[in-house]
Amino acid sequence: MLAWLAHLYTASGAVFAFLAAKAVIDFDYRAAFFWLGVQVVVDATDGMLARALRVRERLPWFNGAKLDDIIDYLAYVFVPALFVWREILVPESWMLYVTSALLLSSAYGFNREDAKTADHFFLGFPSYWNIVVFYLLILRWPAWINGVILLGLAVLVFVPIRYVYPSRMPVLRWQTNALGSIWGVLLFVMMWQYPAISRGTLIASFVFPVYYVSLSLLLQLKPRRTPREKIPGKAAKNL
Repeated sequence: MLAWLAHLYTASGAVFAFLAAKAVIDFDYRAAFFWLGVQVVVDATDGMLARALRVRERLPWFNGAKLDDIIDYLAYVFVPALFVWREILVPESWMLYVTSALLLSSAYGFNREDAKTADHFFLGFPSYWNIVVFYLLILRWPAWINGVILLGLAVLVFVPIRYVYPSRMPVLRWQTNALGSIWGVLLFVMMWQYPAISRGTLIASFVFPVYYVSLSLLLQLKPRRTPREKIPGKAAKNL
């Protein structure tokens, strides 16, 4: 029963994605991003809950990872693509190309066997389209700039750069999650303030994305240790 409750908690993200999609169609963008934010909270915590309840041992025949990927694709990719169309964030002549780039690049990224590496990183841009679209809505840049940004990030899905996986990262996990939690609160504040978002809150909200990208690039450039099993004798124990 505990294992099923954990899967139900994950599955609730599909309901929140639906509510977000409905709000986008109704032009209720504050509600749309609120429901996407709730889904992010579920996504950030369901893995820890599943591991704590040992769901893989208790329900080995039910694929919770596949369930999680389906919901993530809805919330992180499909709903943001719907938003790009509804709000006309890119030139109308670009619309089909840009939304197709989001949908197809992420379909590729989600189905790579190495999309999440053995040392707990995302490989390629991890389809944070919900966050990108939220900032594009707030910043109100020209539509062609939005289109270039979205197409550029779609290309980065295919570039094998490792991005930090906050809940399972091997270094600075608690510091990163603490900063991420503060950033999440700032995002909810901006949702509440929308469309009149204070300049100070907006500027402060950029701290974590800059930290996240910088840390990902630093760890990408850092030489990776030789796997322990390949180092004989006492040398392996000293790693």
